[in-house]
Amino acid sequence: MVDKPHMNLIFIGHVDHGKSTTVGRLLFESGAITQRDIDKYKDLTQQFNRPTFEFAFVMDSLKEERERGITIDIAHREFQTPKYYFTIIDAPGHRDFVKNMITGASQADAAVLVVAADEGVRPQTREHAILASVLGIGQVIVGINKIDKVNFEQQKYEAVKKEMSDLLKVLGFKVDSMLFVPYSALEGSNVKTKPDKMSWYNGPTLLEALDTLKLPEKPTNLPLRLPIQDVFSIPGFGTVPVGRVETGVLKVGDNITIMPSGVKTDVKSIEMHHQPLQKAEPGDNVGFNIKGIDKKDIKRGDVVGPSSNPPTVAEEFTAQVVILHHPNVIAKGYTPVFHIHTAQVACTITEILEKKDPKTGQVVEKNPETIKTNDIAIVKVKPTKPVALERYNDFKQLGRFAIRDMGETIGAGIILEVKPRQQ
Repeated sequence: MVDKPHMNLIFIGHVDHGKSTTVGRLLFESGAITQRDIDKYKDLTQQFNRPTFEFAFVMDSLKEERERGITIDIAHREFQTPKYYFTIIDAPGHRDFVKNMITGASQADAAVLVVAADEGVRPQTREHAILASVLGIGQVIVGINKIDKVNFEQQKYEAVKKEMSDLLKVLGFKVDSMLFVPYSALEGSNVKTKPDKMSWYNGPTLLEALDTLKLPEKPTNLPLRLPIQDVFSIPGFGTVPVGRVETGVLKVGDNITIMPSGVKTDVKSIEMHHQPLQKAEPGDNVGFNIKGIDKKDIKRGDVVGPSSNPPTVAEEFTAQVVILHHPNVIAKGYTPVFHIHTAQVACTITEILEKKDPKTGQVVEKNPETIKTNDIAIVKVKPTKPVALERYNDFKQLGRFAIRDMGETIGAGIILEVKPRQQ
Protein backbone atom coordinates (compact mmCIF):
# COMPACT_ATOMS: atom_id res chain seq x y z
CA MET A 1 0.00 0.00 0.00
CA VAL A 2 1.10 3.58 -0.67
CA ASP A 3 1.60 5.66 2.47
CA LYS A 4 0.39 8.91 0.87
CA PRO A 5 -3.12 10.10 1.70
CA HIS A 6 -5.67 8.76 -0.78
CA MET A 7 -8.34 10.67 -2.71
CA ASN A 8 -11.00 9.67 -5.23
CA LEU A 9 -10.99 12.13 -8.13
CA ILE A 10 -13.66 12.31 -10.83
CA PHE A 11 -13.32 13.99 -14.23
CA ILE A 12 -16.62 15.41 -15.45
CA GLY A 13 -17.82 17.67 -18.26
CA HIS A 14 -19.37 17.69 -21.73
CA VAL A 15 -18.79 14.91 -24.24
CA ASP A 16 -15.74 15.57 -26.47
CA HIS A 17 -14.29 18.29 -24.27
CA GLY A 18 -11.26 16.09 -23.61
CA LYS A 19 -11.82 14.39 -20.24
CA SER A 20 -10.33 11.05 -21.23
CA THR A 21 -7.42 12.73 -23.01
CA THR A 22 -6.78 14.81 -19.88
CA VAL A 23 -6.73 11.68 -17.72
CA GLY A 24 -4.44 9.86 -20.15
CA ARG A 25 -2.09 12.87 -20.20
CA LEU A 26 -2.05 13.08 -16.37
CA LEU A 27 -1.25 9.37 -16.10
CA PHE A 28 1.59 9.82 -18.59
CA GLU A 29 3.01 13.01 -17.02
CA SER A 30 2.88 11.51 -13.51
CA GLY A 31 4.69 8.36 -14.66
CA ALA A 32 1.74 5.96 -14.20
CA ILE A 33 2.07 4.97 -17.88
CA THR A 34 5.12 5.08 -20.17
CA GLN A 35 5.92 6.41 -23.63
CA ARG A 36 5.80 2.78 -24.81
CA ASP A 37 2.18 2.51 -23.62
CA ILE A 38 1.31 5.71 -25.50
CA ASP A 39 2.99 4.43 -28.69
CA LYS A 40 0.92 1.26 -28.40
CA TYR A 41 -2.28 3.34 -28.09
CA LYS A 42 -1.14 5.47 -31.03
CA ASP A 43 -1.03 2.32 -33.22
CA LEU A 44 -4.53 1.45 -32.04
CA THR A 45 -5.85 4.91 -32.95
CA GLN A 46 -4.77 4.27 -36.55
CA GLN A 47 -6.71 0.97 -36.60
CA PHE A 48 -9.86 2.64 -35.32
CA ASN A 49 -9.30 5.72 -37.46
CA ARG A 50 -9.33 8.03 -34.43
CA PRO A 51 -6.09 10.03 -34.83
CA THR A 52 -5.07 12.14 -31.78
CA PHE A 53 -7.06 9.84 -29.47
CA GLU A 54 -4.03 8.00 -28.03
CA PHE A 55 -4.35 9.55 -24.57
CA ALA A 56 -8.11 8.98 -24.46
CA PHE A 57 -7.61 5.29 -25.31
CA VAL A 58 -5.76 4.83 -22.01
CA MET A 59 -9.13 5.04 -20.25
CA ASP A 60 -11.56 4.10 -23.00
CA SER A 61 -10.80 0.41 -23.17
CA LEU A 62 -14.09 -0.91 -24.50
CA LYS A 63 -14.02 -1.60 -28.23
CA GLU A 64 -17.31 0.25 -28.70
CA GLU A 65 -15.91 3.30 -26.91
CA ARG A 66 -12.92 3.34 -29.23
CA GLU A 67 -15.07 3.06 -32.32
CA ARG A 68 -17.50 5.76 -31.22
CA GLY A 69 -14.87 7.91 -29.52
CA ILE A 70 -16.86 8.35 -26.31
CA THR A 71 -16.68 7.03 -22.74
CA ILE A 72 -19.54 4.69 -21.78
CA ASP A 73 -18.65 3.06 -18.50
CA ILE A 74 -16.65 4.24 -15.53
CA ALA A 75 -12.97 3.35 -15.56
CA HIS A 76 -10.64 3.46 -12.56
CA ARG A 77 -6.89 4.16 -12.68
CA GLU A 78 -4.35 5.14 -10.02
CA PHE A 79 -1.64 7.77 -10.14
CA GLN A 80 0.45 9.78 -7.69
CA THR A 81 1.38 13.41 -7.26
CA PRO A 82 4.04 14.59 -4.80
CA LYS A 83 1.32 14.89 -2.14
CA TYR A 84 -1.48 12.39 -2.90
CA TYR A 85 -2.29 8.94 -4.18
CA PHE A 86 -5.31 9.36 -6.48
CA THR A 87 -7.86 6.93 -7.81
CA ILE A 88 -9.28 8.46 -10.98
CA ILE A 89 -12.91 7.94 -11.87
CA ASP A 90 -13.31 8.85 -15.56
CA ALA A 91 -17.01 9.56 -15.99
CA PRO A 92 -18.97 9.49 -19.22
CA GLY A 93 -20.02 12.90 -20.57
CA HIS A 94 -22.53 11.53 -23.07
CA ARG A 95 -26.06 11.99 -21.73
CA ASP A 96 -27.04 8.34 -22.36
CA PHE A 97 -24.54 7.32 -19.72
CA VAL A 98 -25.29 9.79 -16.92
CA LYS A 99 -26.40 6.94 -14.63
CA ASN A 100 -22.79 5.71 -14.60
CA MET A 101 -21.62 9.25 -13.90
CA ILE A 102 -23.88 9.42 -10.80
CA THR A 103 -22.39 6.19 -9.48
CA GLY A 104 -18.92 7.67 -9.92
CA ALA A 105 -19.71 11.07 -8.48
CA SER A 106 -21.18 9.59 -5.32
CA GLN A 107 -17.75 8.05 -4.57
CA ALA A 108 -15.66 11.14 -5.40
CA ASP A 109 -13.84 13.41 -2.95
CA ALA A 110 -13.13 16.05 -5.60
CA ALA A 111 -13.79 16.75 -9.28
CA VAL A 112 -12.03 18.24 -12.27
CA LEU A 113 -14.73 19.85 -14.41
CA VAL A 114 -13.34 19.93 -17.95
CA VAL A 115 -14.60 22.57 -20.40
CA ALA A 116 -13.19 23.24 -23.87
CA ALA A 117 -11.80 26.76 -24.42
CA ASP A 118 -13.17 26.85 -27.96
CA GLU A 119 -16.75 25.81 -27.04
CA GLY A 120 -17.37 26.96 -23.47
CA VAL A 121 -20.35 25.75 -21.42
CA ARG A 122 -22.43 23.04 -23.14
CA PRO A 123 -25.49 21.06 -21.90
CA GLN A 124 -23.51 18.33 -20.11
CA THR A 125 -21.10 20.87 -18.61
CA ARG A 126 -24.14 22.33 -16.91
CA GLU A 127 -25.71 18.97 -16.03
CA HIS A 128 -22.49 17.58 -14.54
CA ALA A 129 -21.92 20.79 -12.54
CA ILE A 130 -25.45 20.51 -11.10
CA LEU A 131 -24.96 16.85 -10.23
CA ALA A 132 -21.57 17.56 -8.62
CA SER A 133 -23.28 20.19 -6.49
CA VAL A 134 -26.21 17.96 -5.51
CA LEU A 135 -24.01 14.94 -4.85
CA GLY A 136 -21.98 17.08 -2.48
CA ILE A 137 -18.62 17.26 -4.25
CA GLY A 138 -17.44 20.42 -2.53
CA GLN A 139 -14.03 20.64 -4.20
CA VAL A 140 -13.94 21.37 -7.90
CA ILE A 141 -11.06 22.42 -10.13
CA VAL A 142 -12.16 23.86 -13.48
CA GLY A 143 -9.88 22.63 -16.27
CA ILE A 144 -10.12 24.85 -19.35
CA ASN A 145 -8.82 22.41 -21.97
CA LYS A 146 -7.92 22.90 -25.66
CA ILE A 147 -6.33 26.28 -24.94
CA ASP A 148 -4.09 25.56 -27.98
CA LYS A 149 -7.23 25.66 -30.17
CA VAL A 150 -7.74 29.33 -29.27
CA ASN A 151 -4.02 30.15 -29.72
CA PHE A 152 -3.42 30.43 -25.95
CA GLU A 153 -5.41 33.67 -25.91
CA GLN A 154 -6.05 35.21 -22.51
CA GLN A 155 -9.32 36.77 -23.73
CA LYS A 156 -10.80 33.37 -24.59
CA TYR A 157 -9.69 31.95 -21.23
CA GLU A 158 -11.25 34.88 -19.34
CA ALA A 159 -14.53 34.54 -21.28
CA VAL A 160 -14.87 30.80 -20.48
CA LYS A 161 -13.78 31.42 -16.89
CA LYS A 162 -16.55 34.02 -16.48
CA GLU A 163 -19.15 31.72 -18.07
CA MET A 164 -18.15 28.86 -15.73
CA SER A 165 -18.02 31.16 -12.67
CA ASP A 166 -21.56 32.38 -13.33
CA LEU A 167 -22.85 28.81 -13.65
CA LEU A 168 -21.04 27.54 -10.53
CA LYS A 169 -22.03 30.55 -8.39
CA VAL A 170 -25.71 29.84 -9.02
CA LEU A 171 -25.15 26.27 -7.83
CA GLY A 172 -23.69 27.45 -4.53
CA PHE A 173 -20.00 26.77 -5.21
CA LYS A 174 -17.44 29.13 -3.62
CA VAL A 175 -16.03 30.39 -6.90
CA ASP A 176 -13.58 32.89 -5.35
CA SER A 177 -11.44 30.13 -3.88
CA MET A 178 -11.70 27.87 -6.95
CA LEU A 179 -8.84 27.20 -9.38
CA PHE A 180 -9.38 27.70 -13.13
CA VAL A 181 -6.51 26.06 -15.02
CA PRO A 182 -5.96 26.61 -18.77
CA TYR A 183 -4.15 23.71 -20.47
CA SER A 184 -3.92 21.51 -23.55
CA ALA A 185 -4.26 17.80 -22.83
CA LEU A 186 -3.28 16.92 -26.40
CA GLU A 187 -0.07 18.98 -26.43
CA GLY A 188 0.62 18.59 -22.71
CA SER A 189 0.87 22.35 -22.21
CA ASN A 190 0.42 23.41 -18.56
CA VAL A 191 -0.35 19.86 -17.42
CA LYS A 192 3.04 19.29 -15.79
CA THR A 193 5.17 22.08 -17.27
CA LYS A 194 4.24 25.68 -18.01
CA PRO A 195 4.24 26.68 -21.69
CA ASP A 196 6.05 29.78 -23.03
CA LYS A 197 2.90 30.88 -24.83
CA MET A 198 0.95 31.70 -21.67
CA SER A 199 2.99 34.39 -19.92
CA TRP A 200 -0.31 36.01 -18.86
CA TYR A 201 -1.15 33.02 -16.63
CA ASN A 202 0.61 32.81 -13.27
CA GLY A 203 -1.44 30.05 -11.60
CA PRO A 204 -0.55 26.37 -11.07
CA THR A 205 -0.25 23.64 -13.70
CA LEU A 206 -2.99 20.99 -13.64
CA LEU A 207 -0.82 18.57 -11.62
CA GLU A 208 0.11 21.33 -9.15
CA ALA A 209 -3.58 22.27 -8.83
CA LEU A 210 -4.43 18.70 -7.75
CA ASP A 211 -2.07 19.01 -4.78
CA THR A 212 -4.01 22.05 -3.52
CA LEU A 213 -7.05 19.82 -2.85
CA LYS A 214 -7.85 19.16 0.79
CA LEU A 215 -8.51 15.71 2.22
CA PRO A 216 -12.18 15.31 3.06
CA GLU A 217 -12.94 15.24 6.77
CA LYS A 218 -13.87 11.82 8.05
CA PRO A 219 -17.20 12.16 9.86
CA THR A 220 -16.20 9.66 12.58
CA ASN A 221 -18.05 11.71 15.23
CA LEU A 222 -21.45 10.90 13.69
CA PRO A 223 -23.33 7.65 14.35
CA LEU A 224 -22.46 4.75 12.05
CA ARG A 225 -24.19 4.69 8.65
CA LEU A 226 -23.17 2.07 6.10
CA PRO A 227 -25.36 1.58 2.99
CA ILE A 228 -25.12 -2.01 1.75
CA GLN A 229 -23.89 -2.51 -1.83
CA ASP A 230 -24.09 -6.30 -1.93
CA VAL A 231 -24.65 -9.35 0.26
CA PHE A 232 -22.74 -12.63 -0.02
CA SER A 233 -23.27 -15.99 1.60
CA ILE A 234 -19.90 -17.66 2.11
CA PRO A 235 -19.90 -21.39 3.00
CA GLY A 236 -18.48 -22.03 6.46
CA PHE A 237 -18.37 -18.29 7.10
CA GLY A 238 -21.96 -17.11 6.95
CA THR A 239 -23.57 -13.93 5.67
CA VAL A 240 -21.25 -11.09 4.55
CA PRO A 241 -22.73 -7.70 3.62
CA VAL A 242 -20.41 -5.37 1.68
CA GLY A 243 -20.49 -1.56 1.64
CA ARG A 244 -18.70 1.70 2.27
CA VAL A 245 -18.71 3.31 5.71
CA GLU A 246 -20.16 6.78 5.14
CA THR A 247 -20.18 8.07 8.74
CA GLY A 248 -19.14 6.81 12.14
CA VAL A 249 -17.03 3.74 12.90
CA LEU A 250 -17.84 0.03 12.46
CA LYS A 251 -16.11 -2.15 15.06
CA VAL A 252 -15.86 -5.90 15.63
CA GLY A 253 -18.36 -6.84 18.35
CA ASP A 254 -20.74 -3.94 17.59
CA ASN A 255 -24.45 -4.59 17.98
CA ILE A 256 -26.03 -3.25 14.79
CA THR A 257 -29.49 -2.76 13.32
CA ILE A 258 -30.10 -3.02 9.59
CA MET A 259 -32.91 -0.87 8.19
CA PRO A 260 -35.58 -0.87 6.82
CA SER A 261 -36.01 -4.55 7.86
CA GLY A 262 -35.07 -3.91 11.51
CA VAL A 263 -32.76 -6.95 11.72
CA LYS A 264 -30.51 -6.79 14.81
CA THR A 265 -27.18 -8.65 14.93
CA ASP A 266 -23.52 -8.53 16.04
CA VAL A 267 -20.45 -7.90 13.87
CA LYS A 268 -18.22 -11.01 14.05
CA SER A 269 -15.37 -9.79 11.82
CA ILE A 270 -14.46 -7.06 9.30
CA GLU A 271 -12.30 -7.33 6.17
CA MET A 272 -10.93 -4.82 3.64
CA HIS A 273 -8.90 -5.95 0.60
CA HIS A 274 -8.79 -9.44 2.20
CA GLN A 275 -7.12 -8.03 5.33
CA PRO A 276 -8.87 -8.41 8.72
CA LEU A 277 -9.65 -5.13 10.50
CA GLN A 278 -10.73 -4.37 14.06
CA LYS A 279 -12.59 -1.25 12.91
CA ALA A 280 -13.58 0.54 9.69
CA GLU A 281 -13.85 4.31 9.19
CA PRO A 282 -15.57 6.61 6.66
CA GLY A 283 -14.39 5.93 3.10
CA ASP A 284 -13.48 2.29 3.85
CA ASN A 285 -15.10 -0.28 1.56
CA VAL A 286 -15.52 -3.36 3.73
CA GLY A 287 -17.12 -6.76 4.02
CA PHE A 288 -18.29 -7.81 7.48
CA ASN A 289 -19.50 -11.11 8.83
CA ILE A 290 -22.71 -11.07 10.92
CA LYS A 291 -24.20 -13.57 13.35
CA GLY A 292 -27.28 -15.68 12.73
CA ILE A 293 -28.75 -13.69 9.82
CA ASP A 294 -29.86 -15.23 6.55
CA LYS A 295 -28.69 -13.59 3.30
CA LYS A 296 -32.30 -13.20 2.14
CA ASP A 297 -33.14 -10.95 5.13
CA ILE A 298 -30.95 -8.08 3.91
CA LYS A 299 -30.32 -6.53 0.50
CA ARG A 300 -28.57 -3.79 -1.45
CA GLY A 301 -29.92 -0.39 -0.41
CA ASP A 302 -30.39 -1.36 3.25
CA VAL A 303 -28.45 0.77 5.77
CA VAL A 304 -26.48 -0.42 8.80
CA GLY A 305 -26.41 1.65 12.01
CA PRO A 306 -25.82 1.10 15.73
CA SER A 307 -28.78 -0.45 17.56
CA SER A 308 -28.62 2.53 19.94
CA ASN A 309 -29.17 4.94 17.01
CA PRO A 310 -30.63 3.01 14.05
CA PRO A 311 -30.99 4.51 10.55
CA THR A 312 -34.24 6.42 9.88
CA VAL A 313 -36.89 4.76 7.71
CA ALA A 314 -39.01 7.32 5.89
CA GLU A 315 -42.79 7.38 5.74
CA GLU A 316 -42.37 10.48 3.57
CA PHE A 317 -39.84 13.28 3.15
CA THR A 318 -39.54 16.89 2.00
CA ALA A 319 -36.82 17.63 -0.55
CA GLN A 320 -35.36 20.36 -2.68
CA VAL A 321 -35.12 19.13 -6.27
CA VAL A 322 -33.67 20.54 -9.47
CA ILE A 323 -35.20 19.27 -12.73
CA LEU A 324 -32.39 18.77 -15.24
CA HIS A 325 -34.41 17.78 -18.26
CA HIS A 326 -37.85 16.31 -18.73
CA PRO A 327 -39.85 16.26 -21.98
CA ASN A 328 -43.12 17.17 -20.21
CA VAL A 329 -44.25 19.00 -17.12
CA ILE A 330 -44.18 17.20 -13.77
CA ALA A 331 -47.32 17.23 -11.63
CA LYS A 332 -48.44 15.66 -8.34
CA GLY A 333 -48.62 11.87 -8.57
CA TYR A 334 -45.47 11.57 -10.70
CA THR A 335 -43.55 8.42 -9.62
CA PRO A 336 -39.99 8.14 -10.97
CA VAL A 337 -37.10 6.13 -9.44
CA PHE A 338 -35.04 7.83 -6.74
CA HIS A 339 -31.39 6.76 -6.36
CA ILE A 340 -30.55 7.42 -2.69
CA HIS A 341 -27.08 6.12 -1.61
CA THR A 342 -27.17 2.45 -2.80
CA ALA A 343 -30.98 2.22 -2.73
CA GLN A 344 -33.19 2.56 -5.81
CA VAL A 345 -36.84 3.04 -5.01
CA ALA A 346 -39.84 4.40 -6.87
CA CYS A 347 -41.18 7.47 -5.06
CA THR A 348 -44.30 9.57 -5.65
CA ILE A 349 -44.23 13.36 -5.60
CA THR A 350 -47.34 13.98 -3.48
CA GLU A 351 -47.13 17.79 -3.22
CA ILE A 352 -45.26 20.62 -4.90
CA LEU A 353 -44.84 23.18 -2.12
CA GLU A 354 -42.94 25.96 -3.90
CA LYS A 355 -40.93 26.86 -6.93
CA LYS A 356 -37.66 28.83 -6.63
CA ASP A 357 -35.73 31.10 -8.94
CA PRO A 358 -32.57 29.10 -9.85
CA LYS A 359 -30.52 32.32 -10.03
CA THR A 360 -31.48 33.87 -6.70
CA GLY A 361 -32.99 30.98 -4.69
CA GLN A 362 -36.04 33.18 -3.95
CA VAL A 363 -39.53 31.64 -3.91
CA VAL A 364 -41.36 32.57 -7.13
CA GLU A 365 -44.55 30.54 -6.72
CA LYS A 366 -46.33 28.77 -3.85
CA ASN A 367 -48.06 25.41 -4.52
CA PRO A 368 -47.56 25.41 -8.30
CA GLU A 369 -49.55 22.85 -10.30
CA THR A 370 -46.47 21.69 -12.24
CA ILE A 371 -42.70 22.00 -12.53
CA LYS A 372 -40.51 21.58 -15.61
CA THR A 373 -36.93 21.48 -16.91
CA ASN A 374 -34.52 23.86 -15.08
CA ASP A 375 -37.00 24.49 -12.23
CA ILE A 376 -35.88 24.24 -8.61
CA ALA A 377 -38.71 23.21 -6.27
CA ILE A 378 -39.51 22.04 -2.75
CA VAL A 379 -41.60 18.86 -2.94
CA LYS A 380 -43.14 16.24 -0.65
CA VAL A 381 -42.21 12.69 -1.58
CA LYS A 382 -43.64 9.32 -0.55
CA PRO A 383 -41.54 6.17 -1.18
CA THR A 384 -43.55 3.24 -2.58
CA LYS A 385 -41.69 0.87 -0.24
CA PRO A 386 -39.70 1.30 2.99
CA VAL A 387 -36.31 2.96 2.50
CA ALA A 388 -33.65 4.10 5.00
CA LEU A 389 -32.49 7.69 4.45
CA GLU A 390 -31.53 10.78 6.45
CA ARG A 391 -31.80 14.55 6.38
CA TYR A 392 -29.00 16.11 4.33
CA ASN A 393 -28.10 18.38 7.27
CA ASP A 394 -27.60 15.36 9.56
CA PHE A 395 -25.90 12.91 7.18
CA LYS A 396 -24.97 14.46 3.82
CA GLN A 397 -24.05 11.07 2.34
CA LEU A 398 -27.55 9.65 2.96
CA GLY A 399 -29.49 12.83 2.28
CA ARG A 400 -28.90 13.36 -1.44
CA PHE A 401 -30.38 11.63 -4.45
CA ALA A 402 -30.74 11.53 -8.22
CA ILE A 403 -34.09 11.04 -9.97
CA ARG A 404 -34.25 8.82 -13.05
CA ASP A 405 -36.98 8.07 -15.54
CA MET A 406 -37.11 6.94 -19.18
CA GLY A 407 -33.49 5.82 -19.00
CA GLU A 408 -32.05 9.19 -18.02
CA THR A 409 -31.37 11.43 -15.06
CA ILE A 410 -34.20 13.90 -14.97
CA GLY A 411 -33.33 15.57 -11.67
CA ALA A 412 -31.43 15.54 -8.42
CA GLY A 413 -31.92 16.85 -4.92
CA ILE A 414 -31.34 16.86 -1.19
CA ILE A 415 -33.58 15.73 1.68
CA LEU A 416 -34.67 18.60 3.96
CA GLU A 417 -37.02 16.88 6.41
CA VAL A 418 -38.01 13.26 7.09
CA LYS A 419 -41.24 11.97 8.59
CA PRO A 420 -40.12 8.67 10.10
CA ARG A 421 -42.16 5.50 9.70
CA GLN A 422 -43.97 4.53 12.89
CA GLN A 423 -42.38 1.34 14.19
